[in-house]
Order: sequence, then C-alpha cells, then structure tokens
Amino acid sequence: QVQLVESGGGLVQAGGSLRLSCAASGRTFSIYYIMGWFRQAPGKEREFVAATSWSGGSIAYADSVKGRFTISRDNAKNTVYMQMNSLKPEDTAVYYCSASRGVVAGITRSEYDYWGQGTQVTVSS
Repeated sequence: QVQLVESGGGLVQAGGSLRLSCAASGRTFSIYYIMGWFRQAPGKEREFVAATSWSGGSIAYADSVKGRFTISRDNAKNTVYMQMNSLKPEDTAVYYCSASRGVVAGITRSEYDYWGQGTQVTVSS
C-alpha cells in the first residue's frame, strides 16, 4: 500500500505564492515512482499540472502553469513539492498528489496508480 498526504493549501491573493507538499509512505512505496500533481476545479474534470521522475530527469508541466509552478522532490524524505508563484484565480482547485509506477512523467490520470485526498487552493482576485 502507498499513502500520499498533501499539505500547504490555503487562501491567497492573486499574484501570491504557495508551496504544496506531499509526503509518501507505505510498504510498497518506491523512490523510483513518478510523482505528480493534478487539480480539479468545481464542475470540471481533474487535470494534469506537473510531474517528475525520481531523478528529476523527466519533468512535465501543463502549459497553463509553465513558468509559474515548479515541481521538485526530496527522495530522502519521500516528499514531493510544488512551488506555485504568480497565482491566478483560475488556479483555484483541489490539488491532488499522485504516484505512478511508470518510468516517465506521465500527463494522464490513467498513468497514475495512487492518489492523495487533496488540498484546497483558493486564489482570490
């Protein structure tokens, strides 16, 4: 089993920053898993945001967040982070951490095997 626990969400004004964290644990978790972030706004489907391989050699971002969000990970702590800068109201969503047994940073939900419970990010205008 793999457990993913997100933290760091909250309310921020447009133009502000937040850093999300996701702590992974569980008997079957591997540092070699791809780690990703997805988000889901009210009334919309869950969408890909960013993902990274264990070494950082394979990283992907959604076009909507490129240049504003940065994904990183600390394998010693089994934790993945997402630094979110220049936040916009359209970034408001529940953000989910995910883990994949794949070998490259996938961008579709079906590529991910484990999910956290999510953390709310609200950006006010």
